[in-house]
Amino acid sequence: MFKQYFIYIITNEKKTVLYIGVTNNIQKRISQHYFDSQNAKKSFAGKYNCYYLLYYETFDDINLAILREKQLKGLRREKKNKIISDFNPNWDFLNNDFF
Repeated sequence: MFKQYFIYIITNEKKTVLYIGVTNNIQKRISQHYFDSQNAKKSFAGKYNCYYLLYYETFDDINLAILREKQLKGLRREKKNKIISDFNPNWDFLNNDFF
């Protein structure tokens, strides 16, 4: 069975906070971030209202996706900003790509 995995970067409305994650269902995961931000605020993304998608990559192998997630998390903010800008120059919210 073929599965697709995503690493993603989401932000808050003012684009001041970045959250990096990995999932096999990006629609469901962003919906979970949104729900948490509106309700319990138990997670990092929920506390900072991060549910606006800025960046994503797809993988066929979960191990490669996890490695990439760890790599991105280890970067300084400037490098993360450049990766986002190269992919999405205007930092548009990409949620509609999946919803």
